[in-house]
Amino acid sequence: MSIRVQIRLYASLRGLEPPSASNHPLPSGTTVGEALAGLKVPGDQVKLVFVNGRKVDLQRVLEDGDRLGVFPPVGGG
Repeated sequence: MSIRVQIRLYASLRGLEPPSASNHPLPSGTTVGEALAGLKVPGDQVKLVFVNGRKVDLQRVLEDGDRLGVFPPVGGG
């Protein structure tokens, strides 16, 4: 069984966003961390993760219709 989620990668991660980002297929039971690993998102480049507008950790299991947003660390001066 599979699910479909919307994926948004922001700032420097945007180039890793898949072509299917608006309706990305994943196996049922996939965690946020597993989904990001499958997209080749470097773990050290993940600062904030949101599912459906709520901050979550990488162990959160994704569900059909979820909206996943990922932000990298931001540097400034």
